[in-house]
Amino acid sequence: MERIIIIGHGSPLKEANNLRIVGRFLHNILHPMCDKECVRVAYLQFERPDLRECIEDALRDGVKRIIIHPYFLSKGMHVTKDIPEIIEEARGRYPHLEFLYTEPLGFHEKLIEIIRERIEGVRFKTPHDIERRSFEIISELNAEIGSDRVDPHQEIIKRVIHATADLEFRDTMLFSPDAIKTGIEAIRLGKDILVDVEMIRAGISKDHLREFGIQVHCHISDEDVRRLSEETGQTRAEIGIQKGLKNGTGIVVIGNAPTALLKVIEILRDSYPERLSPPILVIGVPVGFVNALESKILLSGQGFPFITNLSRKGGTPVAVAIVNALLKIAREVKR
Repeated sequence: MERIIIIGHGSPLKEANNLRIVGRFLHNILHPMCDKECVRVAYLQFERPDLRECIEDALRDGVKRIIIHPYFLSKGMHVTKDIPEIIEEARGRYPHLEFLYTEPLGFHEKLIEIIRERIEGVRFKTPHDIERRSFEIISELNAEIGSDRVDPHQEIIKRVIHATADLEFRDTMLFSPDAIKTGIEAIRLGKDILVDVEMIRAGISKDHLREFGIQVHCHISDEDVRRLSEETGQTRAEIGIQKGLKNGTGIVVIGNAPTALLKVIEILRDSYPERLSPPILVIGVPVGFVNALESKILLSGQGFPFITNLSRKGGTPVAVAIVNALLKIAREVKR
C-alpha cells in the first residue's frame, strides 16, 4: 500500500492554504473512482497537518511506501534541508517503511505555459474578450488534435466545449443531417422552445429570444403536472414535456431527464409526426448514469431532426450552449 504526501510551506493567511485542492485533483488523476485518501497534504508552518503527522497517519493505515513531493518551485533550504531531515528522522523511527522523495516543481515547460496563460489572462477583461479568447484556445486545441467538423456544426461544438471545458464533446456530438437547418428555420419563424427544466429556460439568451419573438416553456412546476406525477408515478419532467409538446413548438430541449427524452421520442415516433409541421428539432443531452446514454442512443436512431451526444455527459450547460449557438447562427443568417 502506497501513500503520496504533498508538502507545502503554509501561510498565516488561511485562504492561501489550499493545497488540499491540488491533492484532490492529483488523487482523481492517479486513482479515478477511488474512495480512499491515497494522496494527503502537509505543511511546514502555520497549518496542520505537518509532515510528521501525515507519516504517522500512514503508519496507522498500514502503508508500506510513502512518496513525498515538495510543492516548491526551487531547491531552497526547505527542500534540501528541512524536509529531508524530517524524512531521515522518520526512516530511523520506522525502518520498515520505504520513503521516496521527489524533485520539487522546478523548471518545466508546462510551468512556462501557465505563466503565459496568466499573462494573457490580464489582457482579457471584458466578457466579450474572455469569450473570444476561449474560442481561440478551443480552435487551437482542435487544430492540434485534428478536426474534420465544418461550420455551423463546429460553432455549436465550440460553444459546448466553451461551456463545459470538456474536449470530449468534439468527438461525441452527433447531428442528424437536417438538424441545424430545422433549428434555424424554427427560430426564424418564431416557434416556441419547450424545455424539461427551469435552469435551461433561465440560461437561454433573452436578447436573442426577444429578437425572434420566441417563448420558452417549461411545465415541470405546474400544479397539474405535480398532481399527475404523484398519481401515476411518472416523472414531472416527462409529464411536463407531454403537456407542452404541440403545434407551435419548434425546438424541444432535454438537458436533464432521460424520461423526458424517451417521452419525446415516443410522441414524435408514434403519435404526432403528421400533425407537427414543420418538423421539430429535438436537442437531447440528458446527463447521468441511468438511461441517459441509452436514451441518446435511441434518439440517434430516429428519423426526425436531432442533436445529441453519445456519452453519459450532458446537462443544462450543454443544452443551453447548443440553443444559444443556434440562436447566434440564426441571427447571422438573418443579417
